[in-house]
Amino acid sequence: MPELFSSEKNSLISPTSSRSVTETVNGSHKFVIQGYSLAKGMGIGKHIASETFTVGGYQWAIYFYPDGKNPEDNSAYVSVFIALASEGTDVRALFELTLVDQSGKGKHKVHSHFDRSLESGPYTLKYRGSMWGYKRFYRRAVLETSDFLKDDCLKIDCTVGVVVSNTDCSRLHSIQVPDSDIGSHFGMLLENQEGSDIVFNVAGEKFHAHKLVLAARSPVFRDELMDGMEEDECEVVVKDLEPKVFKAMLHFIYKDALIEDEELVASTASCVSDTLVGKLLAAADKYGLVRLRLMCESYLCKDIAINSVATTLALADSYHATELKAVCLKFAAENLAAVMRSNGFEYLKENCPALQSELLKIVAGCVDDCSSGGGGGGGKSRSVWGQLSNSEDGNNSRRVRQRS
Repeated sequence: MPELFSSEKNSLISPTSSRSVTETVNGSHKFVIQGYSLAKGMGIGKHIASETFTVGGYQWAIYFYPDGKNPEDNSAYVSVFIALASEGTDVRALFELTLVDQSGKGKHKVHSHFDRSLESGPYTLKYRGSMWGYKRFYRRAVLETSDFLKDDCLKIDCTVGVVVSNTDCSRLHSIQVPDSDIGSHFGMLLENQEGSDIVFNVAGEKFHAHKLVLAARSPVFRDELMDGMEEDECEVVVKDLEPKVFKAMLHFIYKDALIEDEELVASTASCVSDTLVGKLLAAADKYGLVRLRLMCESYLCKDIAINSVATTLALADSYHATELKAVCLKFAAENLAAVMRSNGFEYLKENCPALQSELLKIVAGCVDDCSSGGGGGGGKSRSVWGQLSNSEDGNNSRRVRQRS
């Protein structure tokens, strides 16, 4: 009996361990308010909302009140709030609001929970529609003579940090795996030309490459290089691309990334199709590089504006950039009056009547929404819709009716 007791005493189970980790999941959104002077007078308590953005599994939005939120202030201040725009209960978060100094001096106005001690902890939003912000964010008279307002435009940056807690037992003994570096290895093949077995002659400039890499990445190259070439043929003349565009395409094929942003925007072209990224989109479509085409679409989407949306729409339609096309149509429909006065719209009328018809259908839908909603903007929308309808009549010699 004493021996059994001794055996049980020596077979103690090793202790287990765990760790509770509370941290924030952070995300940011940039909100540009163009036409500030036109937004004034919309009324106390009425706001302009940003697009919703996702942080920590919740939807958020920035609300800007040009006439203020508090009736007692008599529109002396502008108000800015961050709102929980999705379902949630007792969502705890940290916030930061930055009014951007557009003079280049870097003197931004920042309200932040980050990097400072909070006596009562993070802010808690009880339910959807709960907000955090400032009724007296900035005195309006001072704002309108400050460097924060430039070309009738304000820029507000917002950061949300959603508080999350979890119990973690793996981080006590973890092994970090570095990010994939396959792109850099293939990139070295391109730069060093080691093992290259084909040369492309683009307007007299030579590019060395590898048939297998090109064939693996592009179905068009695969057909041309693996099936359509003689075995001893090692130079191909490319007639329909500029050297810088072909170089940028090879950069993607080997590294799975766009070239540096500075090269993409380094263009004085007035039309988006003449920029490097516009030409790269066309090349991506030609060679079946779907991921590159989406990258170009995403890049061009960031710069859609009144003066560029029509030509960007035409470019997207020409090269099967369906997501960019949808964004352009939506933007043009929402800003139709201004877009119709742009030079790009004249180009659209003359060269892309089918796109004008698609835009007409979307605007007709918007008018129906305004009419059914009973909003005050219906008359204005119908007026602009009529202008586009008349233009459509002139191009196609047929009557177009507004739906009722």
